[in-house]
Amino acid sequence: MATYIVLLGPPGVGKGTQAEILAEKTGLVHVSSGDLFRENFKNQTELGKLAKSFMDKGELVPDDVTISMIRERLTRPDCQAGAILDGFPRTPAQADALEVMLSGFKGRVDAVPYITADEAVLVERVSGRWTCRASGHIYHEKFSPPKETGVCDLDGSELYQRDDDKVETVRKRIKVYLTQTTPLVDYYRQRGKLIEIDGMQAVEDVTAVLLPALKK
Repeated sequence: MATYIVLLGPPGVGKGTQAEILAEKTGLVHVSSGDLFRENFKNQTELGKLAKSFMDKGELVPDDVTISMIRERLTRPDCQAGAILDGFPRTPAQADALEVMLSGFKGRVDAVPYITADEAVLVERVSGRWTCRASGHIYHEKFSPPKETGVCDLDGSELYQRDDDKVETVRKRIKVYLTQTTPLVDYYRQRGKLIEIDGMQAVEDVTAVLLPALKK
C-alpha cells in the first residue's frame, strides 16, 4: 500500500527543508502544490491555463482545479509508492476530497506532521532573507550572511529583499496561514493523524524527532 504524508507548518518553520530530507530518507516524492502550479503555468497545460484564468481575475482557484492537478501528479510513475504533500490540502473540504482521491489509489493519508514555532522566530527567519538578483541565491542576515553586505558571494550581483520577505508581509502571511489552517489541524487531530513537532529546534533536531514519529 502506498504511503501518503501531509506536511503542515507556517512560513519560516522549515517545512520545505524537512520535506526534502524526508523525501531523501523515505524515498517518497515531495509534491509541492506551489511547484505544481508553476509547472502547469510554465508548460501551459489545460489545467494551468484554467487556473490562471481565475487568478488573472483576482479569484481563488476552485478546489476541483487544484485537486485535478494533484491527481494528475500522483498518477505519475514516481508516485507509485506514495508522496509527501506540501501545501495541499489547505481546508477540511480539500482534505475530504483528498481522502476520496487516495481511496481510488487504494491509499489514505497515513500521517500529518505539523511543525510549529513562535511567531517572533518565524518572522526573524523569513524577514532576514535576502535574494541574489542575478541567480536567486539565498542569504540570511543572521544565519548565513554574505561576506560583503548587499553583494552575492557567488556572482557579485546585488542582494535584494522580496516583498514577501518584508516584516509586515511576513506577519500577515503567518496570520493568514494560521487562520486558514486551524480547521485543518483540528480535522487531522480528531482523526488521530496529527503529529505536532517543535520547529524551534535546529533542522537536524527536528528531523531526529520527525523520522521516528513517522515510523510509529
